[in-house]
Amino acid sequence: MQLIAKGLQEETLRAMLEAGVVREVLVSRHDDKWGLAIRLGGAGSRWLPVRSRREALRTWASLTAVGRFAESLGMKNFSVEL
Repeated sequence: MQLIAKGLQEETLRAMLEAGVVREVLVSRHDDKWGLAIRLGGAGSRWLPVRSRREALRTWASLTAVGRFAESLGMKNFSVEL
């Protein structure tokens, strides 16, 4: 599936959240930045990273910034992996 290889753009993530198909959200460190990924299925399904239009992985400078982004999309909770 091509979506898995490339990740999700923000517009697609927003639509999936509105449809209620996102099961888990994970925020993790990538060097000195933070990234966000979602999982649609259960424990055996793949994580889909959120990407920007230019980068394969959208990153944020702080966990607070990721939290503001998540809140703007209506996410109720997410897990953080340090």
